[in-house]
This record gives sequence, structure tokens and C-alpha cells, in this order.
Amino acid sequence: MALPIDVVIMAAGKGTRMNSGLPKVLHRLGGIALLAHVIRCAEKMSARKAVVITGHGATEVEAACAGMASGLVPEFARQEPQLGTGHAVQQALPLLADDGVTLVLSGDVPLTEVATLQALVNECDGQRLALLTLAMPDPTGYGRILRAGTQASAQVRAIVEHKDASDEQRKINEIYSGIMAVPTRLLRSWLARLDNKNAQNEYYLTDIVKFAVADGVAVVAHQITDAAQVAGINSPVQLAELERVYQQRRAIALMEQGVRLADPTRFDVRGELTCGADVEIDLNCLFEGRVTLGDGVRISANCVIANCTIAAGAVIHPFTHIDGEKLGVQVGEGAL
Repeated sequence: MALPIDVVIMAAGKGTRMNSGLPKVLHRLGGIALLAHVIRCAEKMSARKAVVITGHGATEVEAACAGMASGLVPEFARQEPQLGTGHAVQQALPLLADDGVTLVLSGDVPLTEVATLQALVNECDGQRLALLTLAMPDPTGYGRILRAGTQASAQVRAIVEHKDASDEQRKINEIYSGIMAVPTRLLRSWLARLDNKNAQNEYYLTDIVKFAVADGVAVVAHQITDAAQVAGINSPVQLAELERVYQQRRAIALMEQGVRLADPTRFDVRGELTCGADVEIDLNCLFEGRVTLGDGVRISANCVIANCTIAAGAVIHPFTHIDGEKLGVQVGEGAL
């Protein structure tokens, strides 16, 4: 029987490079806070609980979590002061039960897919330490996966952070994404053994790999090829880059359902867009909040449509702006 999944989300960082007074995890991608993407992913996995580790802007972050998911109400653990990733997860331990699997996620990594995380949890299987990894052309700044041999199937022996890596280790291109699944009963004992004897004088969560190896617990790596799924956001430039990836994927998904987009590179969804059959959307259209388009709806160029339902056969003319946030706007069937 599968063990319960408890999700721990790292959301304590300041995000200095964002150059903003807003906590990093509350910046928006696709009209939704970065942290909300992660919490909703946890909800789709039927997680038993989500523990959000807060620190910088903790009060603001915790208040913003209300309503981020419909059925999963986050709990919070404060990390003050912030002494590293291992120290962060230590703060969540009192809220975790030993009968489950802890899935560690990052609040600034919004595009990880449910299928990927489920595969990682399956690799863990309630008895192994499972790491989500990726081979990168330029792994600078990331922790490297150290294996017992040169083969991709060789056993994982450790993770070395970039600042602590030797020149030879920095040539390794398989990196640790920051996402792991681990039996909570084992995690608890390994976290108790952490120290901060490293280049940053921090308690690294990645050090639990060497403890697992020492204890004879298998460490497995689930390697993916889709870099966007593990991309973290540390600057406005990275946020804009990932926004385009997100919008492209939304566009492709809609077109695969039969929606005709005049140009998928000039199309944005900031919320939820549901389309019926034979929907056509012209250039430079923006959809916000919750929008439903019925069968045969045509949206002309340069429209902004927010929080409304447009019934079958309706035609929305160019440069139309509809905002139904307060009135709950509905456009009738066949309207022109």
C-alpha cells in the first residue's frame, strides 16, 4: 500500500535578485503566485498535508496562502534565522508523521509536473531516498550528483554543492534539482546528524545522501530531460523567460484539444481558460481569472477577457475588453 505523501515547500528565501519588496514566491507566473503553482501541484497529488516553510516576509506569505488550493490547507513552519536547506526542513519535522513519505519542493519552482513527482515518489517506494536530477549543459551553481562509477546507472553516493566541489567534480553535468522524496522516519534521523562544516557554514539538506549511503539505504535518481520542470526563479529575467515557456505549453495544450490559435506566441492565459469545440482565438488576446468559451466561439484580435462565460457561437469583436469580476458577466449564445 502506498504511504501518505506529506509535502514540504521551501519558501523562506528573500529573493534579493528580484529587487522587489514582494517576497519572491508571491511573484506571479501565468497570473498565479509561484507558490500557488506548487501548492496546487501538491493538491493534485492527493498529498495528506503541505507544510510551507516561511522566513522572509513570512506574515505576507502565510496570509497569501489562503485560497491558493481548494482542498489542501497549508500549515506553516518558520525558519528564523535561515541557516540552510537542512535547517529549513528541520523546522517542518514537528508537523510530519513518521508513517509517510516527505516530498521536498521549492516555492520558486512552479512548473514541475504531477507525473514527474509521482514517478519520484514511486522510486522512493517508502524505503529509498529518491532524488530528482537533470543533466545540464552548464551546471554552474548547482549541486552535482556523485555516483559510484561513470555509468548513468551507477549508485548515487553523494551530492556536492557547487561551492564545495573540486574542479573535477564541477565537470559533472548531472545536477540535483532541489526536489526529493524520502521516508519521513529516515529523514528524521538523518536531519539530526547534519552539521555546517562547509564553505557556506550552512546545514545542507543534500548531506542526508551520504548518511543514507552509510546506513545502507539505497539512493536512486529519477533523471528527467525537461529543464523547465526544475527551473527556479531568482530574477525578473528568469521569471519572464519561464512565463513564455508556461504560455507556450498552455497554447499547445489548447491546440491539441482542437482550439485554433492564430499565433500561439501572441496568446496569454493568466488564470483558467476552458474551451469547447471549434473555438477560434485571433492575435494578441489575454484571458484572466476564470473564462469559459462555448462551442464555436470566435475571439477577434486584441481582446482582454476576464472572469466571464461566453456561450456557444458568440463572436467577440476586435479590441473588446470584458471584465466580469464583480458582475459575473455572461455573453449569450450567438451574440455578435
